[in-house]
Amino acid sequence: MKYFVLMALLFVGGAYAGPNSPDSPLLAQADSSQYVVMYATSWCPYCRKARKFFREQRVPYVEYDIEKDAEANRVYKAFGGNGVPVIFFRKRRIDGFSVESFIQIYH
Repeated sequence: MKYFVLMALLFVGGAYAGPNSPDSPLLAQADSSQYVVMYATSWCPYCRKARKFFREQRVPYVEYDIEKDAEANRVYKAFGGNGVPVIFFRKRRIDGFSVESFIQIYH
């Protein structure tokens, strides 16, 4: 339930709390305005490109696999996700990934 509430906050003007590593729990008190949130799949080449870019540029992000995480899939469908990746930063969104489009929402 806590996970769903955190996810829902983004869509009403709030923000996410994200982990510092893949095995960390979501933290409601974290400074989530600094995290990129990506809805992705393991096999998507654009998701892979985004992950690589985030790692190389040290962009803090949290990823939700819409095929392996039922709750993430529900949220993805609720915001009208159609294809991957879908990337959020603060209140901005991009569908797909290119360095240029990401830089526009990140700065």
